[in-house]
Amino acid sequence: MSGGHLISSFLEMMSAERGAAANTIEAYRRDLWRYADFVASKGQTLLTAPRETVTAWLDDLKGEGLSASSSARHLSAIRQFHKFLCADGLRGDDPTRIVASPKSRRALPKVLSVSEVDRLLSLAEREANEAAETDRQVASLRLYVLLELLYATGLRVSELVSLRRSAVMREGAFLTVVGKGNKERVVPMNDRARDAVRLWVKTLEAGPFLFPAKGEDGYLSRQVFARDLKALAARAGISANRVAPHVLRHAFASHLLAGGADLRVVQMLLGHADISTTQIYTHVLDEKLRSLVESHHPLANG
Repeated sequence: MSGGHLISSFLEMMSAERGAAANTIEAYRRDLWRYADFVASKGQTLLTAPRETVTAWLDDLKGEGLSASSSARHLSAIRQFHKFLCADGLRGDDPTRIVASPKSRRALPKVLSVSEVDRLLSLAEREANEAAETDRQVASLRLYVLLELLYATGLRVSELVSLRRSAVMREGAFLTVVGKGNKERVVPMNDRARDAVRLWVKTLEAGPFLFPAKGEDGYLSRQVFARDLKALAARAGISANRVAPHVLRHAFASHLLAGGADLRVVQMLLGHADISTTQIYTHVLDEKLRSLVESHHPLANG
């Protein structure tokens, strides 16, 4: 089979057997043809290219200025492709098997300061209390409740907007949240969030969702919440580019750690399956330790 036929067979398998989305298939197609052209330039075929060609191809991508994450995506595509060739008996070896994936330093999350979060919450609460028109009052109160909940619990935005009314339990002191992988966790709420939720529930008509909407899903979309939050940030004098729902989740985690919370507790509250995901926030602990040393070491100011 020619290189083109091999790629086409692989893409058909990805679509038929794995149900890959059209965008995913197109991305694989582009990456694999780029790889095939490189292999051909070496006088080799997709059935004969050795591991050295794969590593040379990665070096070529790096030389073109591709980021480590983009190169890793390309490598992932050809890994899947070569596994397919081996599984179908078209190749006896996998040249990608012991090729290390390009590593990139994970960027530190954007975090708002405690005072900036307080400005957002204070303005949202004030606008909710001052809104006169019924529609505007509902929208303002909803935004305030969303913010209180997000900063109090660190929920993912998808978990937050899709909360069911039945998720509020034990006099409103806890939420039951269904997160990634359909895993359920219990998240405590502080008094401010609990009071905000109680006030909000009184305004709702019968229905399953805590933040209902007329869309297909039946609850508020992430996009609408993000738009309203950015507009609030602008009114609070904070750059809208620095504010998004996930930034409040980052603030929740970072501020807890800065206040002395245990990393394992923060992992549980965030719903991270692996603590390595939570460890991105340990830069907060590093800064706190450095500050303690600079403040209390007898020779720090010498």
